[in-house]
Amino acid sequence: MTPITEVEGRRLALTNLDKVLYPDGGFTKGEVLHYYATCAGALLAHLFNRPVSFLRYPDGPDGQRFFAKNVPPGTPAWVRTAEVPRRSEEGTAKLVLVQDMATLMWAANLVTEFHTPQWQADAPGSADRMVFDLDPGAPATIVECCEVALWLRERLSADGLHVYAKTSGSKGLHVLVPLEPTPSEKVTAYAKELAVEAERELPGLALHRMTRSLRPGKVFVDFSQNAAAKTTATPYTLRARPAPTVSAPVTWAEVEACAAPADLVFLATDIAPRLATHGDLLGPLINLNRAGKLPRGFR
Repeated sequence: MTPITEVEGRRLALTNLDKVLYPDGGFTKGEVLHYYATCAGALLAHLFNRPVSFLRYPDGPDGQRFFAKNVPPGTPAWVRTAEVPRRSEEGTAKLVLVQDMATLMWAANLVTEFHTPQWQADAPGSADRMVFDLDPGAPATIVECCEVALWLRERLSADGLHVYAKTSGSKGLHVLVPLEPTPSEKVTAYAKELAVEAERELPGLALHRMTRSLRPGKVFVDFSQNAAAKTTATPYTLRARPAPTVSAPVTWAEVEACAAPADLVFLATDIAPRLATHGDLLGPLINLNRAGKLPRGFR
């Protein structure tokens, strides 16, 4: 019998709670739902008013994975949605907004990674954050990503910007900057300029091009996720990996101290204690009390 639970007055059918989704450690779907319930305060703040794209993996990371932007079939009528412009064609697309605990639990029951754009639903294409996705090419690891992240922090700080970091939950690191609303194309142009500069200043380490033949041993500084059509893994989302890794905010002291890849791997069970210790390290991305302006040529 499918368990029915009530969340904030909404009745939800939560399915296959004993199903093992993460083979490393036997982490079940019930534990996934428990994780999202316990970190909901922090996660919902980062999801709020941002159209969500789902990367679904209902049979775990080794099963079928599929990316869904449009509202999934069977979505309850009470789930809020947003009409946003299509980037590749005319018209609009309808995407889910995860605004409350009931919607979060409904979405988590689909078994999904949460991905969001750098803009909010009522201002599509007007970015209030900038992101650099630092992606290591083997044998480089997140250790090398940290070197690049520290260079970016110094460079961005020189332009008067506040800089934050989180793990991707996969192999790399995300560097984030809160911004006063700025057209996405301007943010992309500025981010590309810094990625090119990183490659020039960190020869043999940083790379601004995606060319696979150039990737081994280097860190790809991916600036493209600032484009209005792109999305990035939301802070605190679980990832479709063998273990229940999380895209977790980190301190700059942790980035500076990273000496091995395992130093910056955070599992679902690590997040509640980290929130109790640090609070939400990415809070300034939400309240925008440290939002900066890009240099004059990019406004």
